[in-house]
Amino acid sequence: MAVTKKLILASGSPRRVELLAQSGIEPARLMPMDLDETPKRSEHPRSLARRLSAEKAKAALSAITGDPAWEGSYILAADTVVCVGRRILPKPELVSEASAALHLLSGRSHRVYTGICLVTPDRTLRQKVIDTKLRFKRLSTMDIESYLASGQWRGKAGAYGIQGIAGSFVVKLVGSYTNVVGLPLYETVNLLVGEGYDVHDRWLEG
Repeated sequence: MAVTKKLILASGSPRRVELLAQSGIEPARLMPMDLDETPKRSEHPRSLARRLSAEKAKAALSAITGDPAWEGSYILAADTVVCVGRRILPKPELVSEASAALHLLSGRSHRVYTGICLVTPDRTLRQKVIDTKLRFKRLSTMDIESYLASGQWRGKAGAYGIQGIAGSFVVKLVGSYTNVVGLPLYETVNLLVGEGYDVHDRWLEG
């Protein structure tokens, strides 16, 4: 019987775990990588998503190097960036930051980029950046204040999670919905399958 390679998710995001589970994939290990996510001077949002996903994957690879229990595993990392034009919005921890982001998004179009990076068992890096365009309705003062009070903005790129209350703010979405949640499933599953990860057998197990 073939040995099934393990999958490490270089993230602690419950949303990414849930999305993978939706595809019948359960990581063998979660390894959140605590990196400085500050954009470089004049860095494009797409480039930031690509760079951070690669840095997280490489950090996880470094962490398992020399550990025979995890050598030869697949490592999947992702990073999501929300922007208006070239202006990158934060993953706020303060109400004032979240309020500023929501006022900026109100009535406007914005983009969500998610960089995904897969380290294969032979330590090859495979990367993709997925782009989704959205437009929010014009948010009233009550919309913003109530959403801030809900706490659903905390720690989320752009100060919102589309799978929650903020889904009702979206007037138009062009591209991948799961990308906005935090992990583009179509591209992620195709990347795993293309690199020999056994996805379909896990569907049979389910």
